[in-house]
Amino acid sequence: MDIFKIIRQFSSRITIADIICLAGVLLFGRWLLKTSWGRNALADSRPRRNNMPLYLPFVPLFIWFGVSSLAMSLAQQIVGSLRDWQEALLDNVVLAAGAIVSIAVIILLARASFARRLKGFGLNFRTIHKDFLAAFVNLLTVWPLVMAAIISTIFFGELIYGKDFQMQRHEELELITTYPQWSLRILVIIVAVVIAPLLEETLFRGLFQTMIRCVLETRNPPRFWPAGTTWRTAWPAILISSALFAISHANPGHWPALFVLGTSLGYAYEKSGSLFRPIFIHSLFNATTIIAVLTQ
Repeated sequence: MDIFKIIRQFSSRITIADIICLAGVLLFGRWLLKTSWGRNALADSRPRRNNMPLYLPFVPLFIWFGVSSLAMSLAQQIVGSLRDWQEALLDNVVLAAGAIVSIAVIILLARASFARRLKGFGLNFRTIHKDFLAAFVNLLTVWPLVMAAIISTIFFGELIYGKDFQMQRHEELELITTYPQWSLRILVIIVAVVIAPLLEETLFRGLFQTMIRCVLETRNPPRFWPAGTTWRTAWPAILISSALFAISHANPGHWPALFVLGTSLGYAYEKSGSLFRPIFIHSLFNATTIIAVLTQ
């Protein structure tokens, strides 16, 4: 067979998704080589100085889950019977309001608890442009790993539950594909692309990851370590906060992919010292997922 015909046939099967994954694999491979398989990736990372008590991250978490659930139940009782899409719209309005309140609480707690206040927390507006550009590269790098986690979940799901196993879509994705009303779709997109990344990154990365690392630093004082070994507390804090981030989502089938994504978000926070970077990565990931679903 003509070699050029083989090349044409092969190239015709390549999709944009394949090119994106290949670029991500190359970037991830470069990162592994550059950081000695990740061992030196966080050698220069330092804990964020703060005076947070251990219970503090649970305050906005309780507001997010507890108060929002109660408010949703009360709103449904007050409003009464609604059509399905209207009920979904009301639920998302209440959830968005609860999330905004939780974000405000987190900001106030961070201002009171972190050295250098919000800058010490990682919200330095002077770095936004740099973090936004870096977020594209970070997301491209982790994309193949997230896809691999999804493929592995489907593979083992079919192995355990049979060929009928399917990963459920996120509830918000189901809403925008099930109901055509633009008011609901726009609200879901705002929640997924803006509100959720702000809340989840300030909570799981900003508060929980910082708190976990500080606990590890206290039990293992840095003065006993050789120079450049602070990654010994950074990586465990990233992994534990990523696990909390994953299990906070209701669908267990999404946990492996969310854990991989959370690890990337936590790494971006520790490496850059900026919360805007994981916020942008999270936002871009959600936006890409929504665009993929809407264009199917």
